[in-house]
Parts: sequence; C-alpha cells; structure tokens
Amino acid sequence: MAVASKDYYEVLGVAKGATAKEIKGAYRKLARKYHPDVNPGDKTAEEKFKEVSAAYEVLSDPEKRKKYDAFGSGFDMSSPGGGYGGPGGGEGAFTFSRGGRGGRPENFEFDIGNLFGDLFGAGGARSAQRTGENLQFEIEVTLEEAFSGGERRFTITAPDACPTCHGTGAEPGAKMEACPQCKGSGRGTHWGGFSFGNEPCDRCHGSGQVPTQECHTCRGAGHVERPRAVTVTIPKGVDTGTKLRVAGQGNPGVGGAPAGDLFLTVKMKPHRLFERKGDSLYVDLPVTFPEAALGADVQVPTMVGKATMKLPAGVQSGQQLRLSGQGIPRRSGGSGDLFARVKVTVPRGLSDEEKALVEKLRDLRHENPREQLLAGR
Repeated sequence: MAVASKDYYEVLGVAKGATAKEIKGAYRKLARKYHPDVNPGDKTAEEKFKEVSAAYEVLSDPEKRKKYDAFGSGFDMSSPGGGYGGPGGGEGAFTFSRGGRGGRPENFEFDIGNLFGDLFGAGGARSAQRTGENLQFEIEVTLEEAFSGGERRFTITAPDACPTCHGTGAEPGAKMEACPQCKGSGRGTHWGGFSFGNEPCDRCHGSGQVPTQECHTCRGAGHVERPRAVTVTIPKGVDTGTKLRVAGQGNPGVGGAPAGDLFLTVKMKPHRLFERKGDSLYVDLPVTFPEAALGADVQVPTMVGKATMKLPAGVQSGQQLRLSGQGIPRRSGGSGDLFARVKVTVPRGLSDEEKALVEKLRDLRHENPREQLLAGR
C-alpha cells in the first residue's frame, strides 16, 4: 500500500490555511512547469506532475481536504496499474483510500481528465462545446465597389449546421456518451493514457462526446455541405489583399456552440478604363495634334462622370496631368488623385488640302526631335 509520503501543502508550496484561490494559483503554476508536453521524456518531471495533480485534487475539494487534514499523510494513494486506471476509474483516474472505521478502507477517485480540462481547456464535458472554425474565401471586387462601397450578396458552398440534429451529430432522441477514442478529453494526442495534445480528436471533433446513435442526415458530423447566401459590407477604399470579416458565417460550432467567422480576401477586378495604383487612378487621354500644340479644354472621364481639364499648349504625348481628389477614397479619410496620361493621336486619311497645310508646317519648322537622341550615341 503506497501511502503519501509528502505533505500536500508542501507539495503545492502553500500554507495549511491557504485559500482555495491560493491553492488553485499554486497548482496552475506548478502544473505548467512540470507538464509532460513541456518536459517530454523527463521522468522526474512526470512524477512531479502526478504529485502536484494528486495534491491539488485533494486540497481543491472541501470534503477531501477536510478528510486529509484529519488523517494527513495516512492518506493512501495506491492504485493498480501504477496509480492509473484503477477499478472503476477507467483510464485517467486516480484512486485514493484511507483506513475506514473497523479497518475497512474507504475509497474515492477522481478523473484527471476533468482536472486537465480545467487547466488546459481540454477536458470532458467542459469542452463539449467548441466554437466553429473560421472560413477563408477570396472575393473579386470591382473598382466601382471599391470607390463607392456598399453591400454584396453572394453564395458560398460550405459546411452548415445539420438541419436534423442542429449540430449535435446525434439522431433526435439519442443520448451522448464519452468518446471512446479520446476518453472524453476531446484531444487527439495522448500521453500515458491522457489527452495532452492540442489537436481535436478526429472521432468527436474536440467535443469529448459522441452520440449513441448518429444522425442519419449528417452521419454524426453535425454539419452538411450546402450553398449558403452571405451578405458582406464592402467599405470604401478596399484593395487587393484587404480582409473582410463576416461574423458568424464560418463553420458551425460543435455541440451547439457559435459558428466561426468568414474572412474574405479582396482581389481587385481589372477595369476597362481605369488603372489603379494604391489610391491613385490612371486613365489614357487621347488628344488631337492641334489640341496638344495649341492647348485646349478637354473632358476627362472620372469615377463619378466627367471633369474638364485644361491642356497646356505644347503638351507632350505620355505627359501626366493631375485631377486632385478624383481617385479612390482613403479609408483614413480623403481621396487619391486621377492622372490623365496624354496620348497625341496622328490623323489618318488626310485630304489634299490637309496634306498641304502639314507640309507647310514642316517647311516652317526646321527641328529634329531625334537630335539629342542621336547625339548621345
């Protein structure tokens, strides 16, 4: 019979009159320090972890603590199988006993899975509900939507709560029981028969429970793939790479828990007229030779209609002229600019009179625009 050789209060490093809050705080600190995931393969840490866990289980329960205070180190910690999986306890249970009246032992046990669930959020019924995972999709946004903002309604095909079992995975009327694969822990990685990993169990999907009879519609999954209408608000100024969040439109939760969120990554759709660079817009502006040579007032397309721009005399093809505040609205306030890229057009199909006028202009201007180019060779 293995009797506790150390004082539980000393094990946790607290005074005998410590409050429940002080005991819990001391235990959390030590459990994190000696946790097997933190100390893989360290047998000393493993034993220490068992020791502080056993001490906490007793001192955190008012009735057990009262009995321990009365009998002290006479508390018997023996359990078949190395202290785990004692009779009636199943995997992950400690059994404690002390001498009862008339020499008969009194036994009581606790499920360490619940203890770890309290500390790490992975235990039994306490993890039966789990918020659904987030979904990621790409959304193509037009320049008009990025300029004006608005709402977009579209359809995605994604998991949705099963209409028959409403996400529980159980046939209506069926009961839930501890998952036989993870022993109710909800986690898929095991150590010494306990669940310490961070990956959800692939049988119960992290809930720790499975139905005695699976739902005939979703076959126990709790969700089904089907089209779903989603409405998203598109703020002004969004650009490629912007992420939009639609709350509650992700994967359905486990055990009736809330659904996750839907995150949409923006991809800008090319525009037939405007080119976007950040919050600036660019548009090609064809002008005639006389307009470019003599100057003129010309109309320029914008996102909201037309604007009049003054061409300076002698403007060159490729030169950019700016219209302030006619670009994309900034999410921080204000707007970018619109740049008109001048494209001087050359007339075709000249009449004899037009040819004569152009020839006269040529004879009047003795210039060679390639002179500097050739001089640089």
